[in-house]
Amino acid sequence: MSTKEMKQNSEQKEKRRLFDETGKRLLREIRPLRGWILLSALLCLILIGCAVAAPELLGALVDRLYAWVQAPAAGLARSLLPGLGLLLGIYALQAAVTYGNSYLLNNVVSRYFCAELRIRLSEKLRRLPVSYVDKTPAGDVIDRMMEDVGNMADSIYGIVEILLTGFLQMFVIAGILFFTDWRMAIPVVLLSPLSVFLSAKMATLGEKHWDKHFNLGGELTALAEEAYTNYPTTKAFNREAELQKKYDELSLRHQRNGIFGNFLSSIVQPVIIFVDALAYIAVAVLGGWLIVHRGLSIGTVVTVIFFARQLSAPLERIAFGLSFVQHVKSAAKRVFTLLDLPEEEDPAGCVEGPTRGRVEFRHADFSYDPEKPLIRDLSFTVEPGQKVAIVGPTGAGKTTIVNLLMRFYDIQKGQILIDGQDISQLSRAQTRRLFAMVLQDTWLFKGTVAENVGYGSPEVSREEIERACDLAYCDHFIRRLPQGYDTVISEDSTAVSSGQKQLLTIARALLADRSLLILDEATSNVDTRTELLIQKAMDRLMGGRTCFVIAHRLSTIVDADLILVLRDGRIVEQGTHKSLLEQKGFYYELFQSQYAI
Repeated sequence: MSTKEMKQNSEQKEKRRLFDETGKRLLREIRPLRGWILLSALLCLILIGCAVAAPELLGALVDRLYAWVQAPAAGLARSLLPGLGLLLGIYALQAAVTYGNSYLLNNVVSRYFCAELRIRLSEKLRRLPVSYVDKTPAGDVIDRMMEDVGNMADSIYGIVEILLTGFLQMFVIAGILFFTDWRMAIPVVLLSPLSVFLSAKMATLGEKHWDKHFNLGGELTALAEEAYTNYPTTKAFNREAELQKKYDELSLRHQRNGIFGNFLSSIVQPVIIFVDALAYIAVAVLGGWLIVHRGLSIGTVVTVIFFARQLSAPLERIAFGLSFVQHVKSAAKRVFTLLDLPEEEDPAGCVEGPTRGRVEFRHADFSYDPEKPLIRDLSFTVEPGQKVAIVGPTGAGKTTIVNLLMRFYDIQKGQILIDGQDISQLSRAQTRRLFAMVLQDTWLFKGTVAENVGYGSPEVSREEIERACDLAYCDHFIRRLPQGYDTVISEDSTAVSSGQKQLLTIARALLADRSLLILDEATSNVDTRTELLIQKAMDRLMGGRTCFVIAHRLSTIVDADLILVLRDGRIVEQGTHKSLLEQKGFYYELFQSQYAI
């Protein structure tokens, strides 16, 4: 056997192991539903009782009618009507219990399984590190939470309802067939395992196609979400055709695997019908011979034929149930992969006493990729109330410092201290409560202007919101909106410009009134006049607060108490604007590149 074949076999074994583990995990997941499943089993027993009673009663009616044909007598209708009424009642009860069982399972699976699983996924995402969100397309996560969980719920309903009813009904009917006439029961029962074997084989063959189908579904959702989010850019660069081609290719692969999976699932029923036809032929031929040569009653043959027909129904149910098993395991594997992702550790430490705002980096090392070092041996100290600017070329590590301060990522070596306390010993929530933050990319949710500004401070009054907006120089344009502070906006709203959105996020940060303030390119989307207004507001409001400003536009940080100049993850220069210009070093080159003209 070649190395390639050995590798393929090893991969197949590993996939099979993971798939089997997924099945066991799925059984554990539905364990809380066992009470409802037991109730469903009781309803299934009623259905089976109806399924057993109907052919027996029908066979007795046929014998009575045949006896009347042999020896006509008065009162035939009177003797048949009670049996026909009872038969009608049995079928009515069967229909009602079938509906009740379906309603029960649908409601239970939807309420107790599907909703609960989505809640767990939502809570899991809250505990995952930011690195997972940075690396994973939003569409793929949404597809797992919505599409895959929905497929799991639908399939679990099918497995419980179909397999439970199918196996119970099959064993009961097989027993009754032997009790009725063991000679005609033998060909029916012998052919049944053949149906089950073929069904299981077909379902297993469809496994890999369902796996690919669900994975490609996640990629499709991610691509659609990305295309919609960047719709203006796509239109501006005339990339619609290329994007459509990429989507079509992905969609075709998704469709192809779905077709193969559905084909292998749907071919099961014709196979079972074919096997059932063989059973019918065997029962009909054998029954005819027994009537002629052994004096078997016609009613008994009719009863066996009806039971043989009813035995095909649970076999079809089992076949579909087996295809559902592969379906649900493929979806569940993606969901469980997300649920099993390692969570970031979060100590329960708290800040001791009021925060002064002294920040210190001690020999900090950090890299997103272990093979590509970024921050190396970074050390600096910021005193309370200082305005610190961090500058440098793209990729120097400016935004990374903010990520480390906010504990979106943790350093691999060294320490970061706030007021002498190592932030790695604090809870992430506690650390982030120390900071107010304005990012380069604005984020607004669908809600009123007042709700967006008060997002980080839910207890504040309308007066405090309006005062923060006034200090951030956005009160004037808010009052010109159709409903003022009650105007509904969102991230993609055209009611406010990009610069105005940035001003709203700045007002949000000011309203939070935290001890430390981070401005990551906060004025990048603001015109020069508005930038000057914001600088005045910041100068007035940053008194007593430690402020970190990250900016490419050096004009915004000329009055900073300390400027840290980063290059390749290291501080190459630090000082005030004036002292750095006098050094005529790297900062001087940056400044000259922007303002030499």
